[in-house]
Amino acid sequence: MPEPLKNLLHPALILSMAGNVAEQFSGFDRDRFVKLASKDINQLELMQRALQIRDALVETLPDDFEQAAAILSASLPQDRRTGITGWALLPVSQFVAQKGLGHFDLSLELLKKLTPHFTAEFGIRPFIHADQDRALKTIGTWASHPNHHVRRLASEGTRPRLPWAMRLPALMRDPQPILPILTALLDDPQDYVRRSIANSLNDIAKDHPALVAAFVGEHIGGASPERKQLLRHASRTLLKKGDTTALANFGFAPSSGISAVLAVDTEVVMFGGALAFSLSLTNENAAPQQLMIDYAVHHQKANGTLAPKVFKWKSLTLKPGKTLVMARSHAMRAITTRQYYPGAHRVEILVNGAVLAGGDFTLTMN
Repeated sequence: MPEPLKNLLHPALILSMAGNVAEQFSGFDRDRFVKLASKDINQLELMQRALQIRDALVETLPDDFEQAAAILSASLPQDRRTGITGWALLPVSQFVAQKGLGHFDLSLELLKKLTPHFTAEFGIRPFIHADQDRALKTIGTWASHPNHHVRRLASEGTRPRLPWAMRLPALMRDPQPILPILTALLDDPQDYVRRSIANSLNDIAKDHPALVAAFVGEHIGGASPERKQLLRHASRTLLKKGDTTALANFGFAPSSGISAVLAVDTEVVMFGGALAFSLSLTNENAAPQQLMIDYAVHHQKANGTLAPKVFKWKSLTLKPGKTLVMARSHAMRAITTRQYYPGAHRVEILVNGAVLAGGDFTLTMN
C-alpha cells in the first residue's frame, strides 16, 4: 500500500527546514519553530500540516516581509549547496501568499524563484485573486521563461479550478485573460507543461464548453502529434458529454447508421468483483465510420437515484457492412472517490457521444 501523501511533511523535514533557515538568519528561534511546526503533526492531513508549518514560519521569521523574503530566498538551494526544497516549499509558498500581498512584485519574483524546486501553483493564486490584471501581466511573461517549471507555473497556477487550491471565480466567469498564456505554450517541448495546458482548458470547458470547442478547432489544423494529443486531452470532458463541435474537431460524425447490441454477462455483480459485458457494433452505412466508443456506468446513490460516470473504451474506424465484437470487464471495488450502494445499476454504450445501447445489473455487497 502506498505511503499516505500527508507523510511527505514530517518531523525530519521540519528539522531540515529549521537548519536551512538558521543558516541564513542568526536570530531564528529554531527550537520554537520546530515545536510549533511539529505539534500533533501525525494527527493532521497534508494541507493541515502545510498550514501549521506556514504558521510556524509566521511566528518565527521577521515581521518585515522584505527581510523574511530575503531569508527564504537565500534558504533555497544555491548552486550545489542544499537548501529548502521539495514538499518543504509548500508551506513556504503559502507563507508568501499570506504575508506578501502588500509586496506584489517581490512576492511573485520569490514564487518564480522557488518553483523550480517545488511548484508554487498554490502560492500565486491569492495574487491573481487580489489583482488579476497586475498578476497576469507578470505571469504572462513566464510563458517564455527558459525553465520549464516556470513555464508550467504560468499555466498551472492560473487554472480556474485547480484541485486542492482556491478557485479563481473571475477566471471561471471569463477565462479570456489566460488564453494568451495557454496559446503561447501549446507547442512547449515539455510534456509536463503541455499536460498542464490540457488540464487548464479542460477546467475552462466545464464552464465554457463552446469556447474550448472553438479554441480546439482553431488550433488543431496542421497541428503536430504532440499538440493534437494535448487538444484531445483538453477536450476529454466535452467528448464524454458528446459535444458535437468537440466530436467534429476529431473527425467523429453523428453515429447514424451504426447499430449496437449490448449483452450484460454478469447480471448480478458482487462488490469486489467485476461487471462483464460485450458489445456488437455494425456499420450499416455505405462509407467507413470513425467511432469513439465509451461506456457509462450508472451508479446507485444513497437516495436511490442513478448517477452516470463515463469511461473511455476505444476509438476506431469501422468499414461499411462490417461488425465488430468487443468485450469489457469493469471492476466494482472500493476506491477513494466513490461510495458504492447495493441495488439496481445500469451500463450504457456511447458511440460518438450518443447512447446506442444499455443494460441493467444488480450490485450486491458482502
